[in-house]
Amino acid sequence: MIQILFLAAGLLLAPKPDVAALDQFVDNWHKQAAEANFEAYFEPMDENFVYIGTAPGERWNKTEFAAFAKPYFDRGRAWEFKPKDRKWNFSADGKTAWFDEVLDTWMRDCRGSGVVMLTDKGWKLMFYDLHVLIENEKIDDFLKLRDQQK
Repeated sequence: MIQILFLAAGLLLAPKPDVAALDQFVDNWHKQAAEANFEAYFEPMDENFVYIGTAPGERWNKTEFAAFAKPYFDRGRAWEFKPKDRKWNFSADGKTAWFDEVLDTWMRDCRGSGVVMLTDKGWKLMFYDLHVLIENEKIDDFLKLRDQQK
């Protein structure tokens, strides 16, 4: 019983993550892509980072994603994702956070979702999933387009 009380007290006393700082962290990550700053874009990613892109085969670890992205960064501009709305959720201990965001992109509205973890090196991106938004009533037309590519 005493262990449960200490656990509950620890969770209540766990520091609450600073949402504004986390927003700035993710906003800066997106900004580094728009400015083609390769090192600054990949530095916030944990070594175990996973990126899910919009195409069917786009699931990369950090090394694979860097190899894919390097030519885009080398041309002086990678991609520009402008967050319009972001929602955060946190683990009980405040050391893991996950978010979803609506993005204005060249693909029009997209949604990204990600996971960040507080490490001994500060917050690190662990996972990011980017997907294009499509209304349910447009799915049939979308599927026809996909079928044409086969």
